[in-house]
Amino acid sequence: MSEQVYDLIVIGGGPGGYVAAIRAAQLGMGVAVVERRERLGGVCLNEGCIPSKALLDSSELFAQARDRFAGHGIEIPAPILNLSRMLARKDEVVTKLTDGIAFLFKKNKITLLTGTARLAGKEGAMQRVEIDPRRDSGPGTRDPGKQIICGKRVLLATGSEPAGLPGLPLDGELVVCSREALAFDRVPEHLLVVGGGYIGLELGSVWRRLGAKVTVVEVLPQVLPNMDRQVADTLVRSLKKQGIVFRLETRVTEVDRRDGKAMVTLKGGESIELLECDKILVAAGRHPLTAGLGLEESGVGLETGGRIGVNGDYETSVPGVFAIGDLIHGPMLAHKAMEEGVVFAERQTGQASQVDYEFIPGIIYTWPEVASVGKTEEELNRDAIPYAAGRFPFSANGRARCMDEMEGFVKILAHQSTGRVLGVHIIGPRASDMIAEAVTVMTYGGSAQDVAMTFHAHPTLSEVMKEAALDVNKAAIHA
Repeated sequence: MSEQVYDLIVIGGGPGGYVAAIRAAQLGMGVAVVERRERLGGVCLNEGCIPSKALLDSSELFAQARDRFAGHGIEIPAPILNLSRMLARKDEVVTKLTDGIAFLFKKNKITLLTGTARLAGKEGAMQRVEIDPRRDSGPGTRDPGKQIICGKRVLLATGSEPAGLPGLPLDGELVVCSREALAFDRVPEHLLVVGGGYIGLELGSVWRRLGAKVTVVEVLPQVLPNMDRQVADTLVRSLKKQGIVFRLETRVTEVDRRDGKAMVTLKGGESIELLECDKILVAAGRHPLTAGLGLEESGVGLETGGRIGVNGDYETSVPGVFAIGDLIHGPMLAHKAMEEGVVFAERQTGQASQVDYEFIPGIIYTWPEVASVGKTEEELNRDAIPYAAGRFPFSANGRARCMDEMEGFVKILAHQSTGRVLGVHIIGPRASDMIAEAVTVMTYGGSAQDVAMTFHAHPTLSEVMKEAALDVNKAAIHA
């Protein structure tokens, strides 16, 4: 048996993997993490959550300086976009955060191994993991060869990758995924976004603010089909006002490449439309990244859609092999993976920790932002659950008026007889921060009256939450 034996081997250093590793180390386990990238943090920190939010914030500031400062009495020359500096700032944010995770690994005495890992069967009571080191073709380098490490447990946390579309193969230049769309060296003249989900709308917003023409193509009759319809419709209206064009119930049928640009054929019903663009962002969702993990050879069972089946302890069909995050059932969200990483580690030490899957918030970082948790009105009506709805607009809130951010509202859905909060849906400024109060209240089984009776400082955006809770019983003060 290899001399390198660990209590836990984590394959993947993204949000789920690195959090699981840190929590396991805090609980006294000897932990090794195998990561194929140069930096920790996975897709989220390197090419997803963090860099996209950095660009969203930078592009929003640029748009404010261009379009809104004058309304605040701030008169400046028209701002000039320095895209290379904006992208450099994004990279600096990423580097600081990934370096922070590396420091936490050292602090918690976690062994970090760089390379591609796969399950290699059992050796006695231990799980074996084969690591193929990342090869460097530079002069003077050598391949140290594959190595085997052993562990009492192996946690699979490799995350997901962009899903492709038939007829739209990614080439990294003209047809791109979110990774390349975060690093365009110039603002596209016309960006075609294929897919009207979170990623497409966020990145479409970035490049629209910076001056690109943006068209979103969605095969369904509406974008964000699982979202509260009032919220989704309000968001689409806002994005249209910002200049984003939507082609719903439409699909891309052909792409003709010409001199670095594309003539795209769109088919919607019986109509055919030709669009010329210089970038095509395929944002049609993601799928679990399981290739090369040795799942089939090891006997790890997969469910429909390529997800790994697990039990309540996140153990797969193979004893001693576990999985979390985008690899298993549920929304592909970093905060879900992080929570699963903590709960996995704690359950290994006998704690009765669990993830409250019913209360996972979803957020879209457009402007206005959108945040939701719990049931939508459509779901409550479908399931014949009696409810009362309270709604309050940001336009009636003093802080929102001062900020010149009056778009949107908070909607609270509560059980008609008990008042228990069943769902909260926000579209408006800083919705991503405001949703935390809703998650807390729902996690503890709180009612709309609990929210209504709680102090919310004045003047703050959070008062909209209080007023919406009051409106459940038609008692809002400032409506």
